[in-house]
Amino acid sequence: MSPTPAGTPVRLAIGITGHRGGNPRLAGNGAHIAAVLAAIFAEIETALSAERVAAPALTLHPTRLHTLLAHGVDQLAAAAASELGWEIVAPLPFGRALNVAINAQPHSHVDGMALLAGGEASDPGVQARADGIRQWSDRARLFQLADRDAEIAALFEAMLASPDDAVRARHFHAAAGSQAALAGRIMIEQSDLLIGVWDNGSRDGVGGTGHTIVRALEIGTPVLLLDPARPEYWSILSSTESLAGWQTHTGQDRERLHAVVGNALQARDGGVARTLQDEAWHPRGTRASTLYRRIEALFGGEQHPLRSLVQDFEPPERIASGSAAPLVKAAAALPGADRTFVAAVTDDILPAFARADGISARLSDSYRSGMVANFILSALAVIIGVAWLPLGVDGSKWQFAVAEFGLLAAILVITWLGGRRRLHGRWFETRRVAEYLRHAPILLLVGVARPPSHWPQATGTAWPEYAARHKLRAPGLPEMTVTRAFLRFALQRLLAPHVASQRAYHQAKAKRLETISHRLDRLAATLFKVAVGAVAVWLLLRAGAALQWLPYAWPHASSKVFAYLGVALPTLGASISGIRYFGDFERFAAISEVTAGKLAQVEMRIGQLLAGPDAAIDYEGVSRLAHGIDEIVVSEIESWQAVFSGKPIALPA
Repeated sequence: MSPTPAGTPVRLAIGITGHRGGNPRLAGNGAHIAAVLAAIFAEIETALSAERVAAPALTLHPTRLHTLLAHGVDQLAAAAASELGWEIVAPLPFGRALNVAINAQPHSHVDGMALLAGGEASDPGVQARADGIRQWSDRARLFQLADRDAEIAALFEAMLASPDDAVRARHFHAAAGSQAALAGRIMIEQSDLLIGVWDNGSRDGVGGTGHTIVRALEIGTPVLLLDPARPEYWSILSSTESLAGWQTHTGQDRERLHAVVGNALQARDGGVARTLQDEAWHPRGTRASTLYRRIEALFGGEQHPLRSLVQDFEPPERIASGSAAPLVKAAAALPGADRTFVAAVTDDILPAFARADGISARLSDSYRSGMVANFILSALAVIIGVAWLPLGVDGSKWQFAVAEFGLLAAILVITWLGGRRRLHGRWFETRRVAEYLRHAPILLLVGVARPPSHWPQATGTAWPEYAARHKLRAPGLPEMTVTRAFLRFALQRLLAPHVASQRAYHQAKAKRLETISHRLDRLAATLFKVAVGAVAVWLLLRAGAALQWLPYAWPHASSKVFAYLGVALPTLGASISGIRYFGDFERFAAISEVTAGKLAQVEMRIGQLLAGPDAAIDYEGVSRLAHGIDEIVVSEIESWQAVFSGKPIALPA
């Protein structure tokens, strides 16, 4: 584990789940549980202080607590977090009014309807619970899943109007539980650690405490569990299997808690801690680094392959009004969106992407052009080194040897510089950051996050994943009410155009790379065939002269020319094959083809959803599509990395 990269603002995020106030164990031991939660939060603060001491350059933002604000453990945790100055964020399963009405647990139809209308309940206990939820809702940032409110409110009213109707009660609890589970999933995705107060009871209640804890463990989020009967004894679990008998081996696992905090705040790369800010920004590429792109242009079927290929990289400060202008315009027009949040995404995430993309493109050009130059120079070294043969200048062979030496020395210099400047590694690192950030605005604007446990494992360095994760962590959840109008607009103007453009890009890329691979292969094969033909012609001349069918002088006079062709042509063919191997155009084409196919499926699903009625569009479906895009991106990065990870700049041996 390496130190936290300096200049990367980081934040610890915690989730909380637990029994409601009506639970007998919680009701009889609430003060004790509240004290233990406060002690655990204080221990987390101690761990954060230790991180600050270990990494003085650490820029640590206040811890963020995610809670559904239900009466009981959620509010006890919110009170303890508030005392420490933590930020409180609430992914509510319903719109605010419906959330109050449902979670106040009214017993009568009159009280339920009064709360739903924003009024007060006649039952003091119900009203006390409603007041608590309202007060904490005023103090938290709310991400309200209100897209199904009309449907669920109708089920809620029907259940209260017919309290003895088991069917109506079942329908309501199923719908409400589904929404609670969805809000719980959002909380888990946003958190480094889930704290649960649970008596090890039922895990089957969808959206309940046990269900949420199991879901967190399934996706790899560590869970700190407290038994409400003995809250002072707690354990941190990391798998669903560890739930078996966990209450019999509990203890205050402070060391493990500190480790969880450290893992969330430190880059686990085993190497030098770096950030994107360590890389210098250059607005323009260089002619010397366009050799690889020239190969692509010449063999990829471009209409003007000899045009200038020097790239101008989009300045980070101009991307919002440049290539990302349609995205920014769509984000600004999102119905009911959090304008401050939208500004944070467009003013912070987009420039970070532009910077990573431009730096990576420049490093890529330098690295890949260096390797292409090595292959070409190695062929030229051989071709020029034996060029004295057909020219018949035996006395000047040393001049050709000097030229060959110069070319070989250039290869050594290019290889040394590439290794010294870490072109291969830096390109890999910055490209990973760029690809994570490329899709980030789409995910963030709809409240979707990749869980900390689901980020790819690094190969040699972890700072790119670390930097991207904390960059995306910074905005958190938008403060807004999710409606079906918002979801339809997000599908039409954010997800659909993004998926379509990426699908078209990968389709075109796959076709271009297949063409390059085929043409390079054909050229290399042709050079070998011509070499074989040249040798065959000379052998025929030699045989004809031996049989006195041809003049003896013919094979003798042409022997050096044919010998030269027999060396030069295979050498050049091998160089072309080396470029084809190094570029791995065929495998990259296959990766892009697979990616395009996956994106086409998502595009089709988006179209099917948009073709249906508004009632068919809900947050669960839209977030599932956003997660699908995210999975495709990460899969493509891992496949691409697997191809190129073993190809650092090296001698063309």
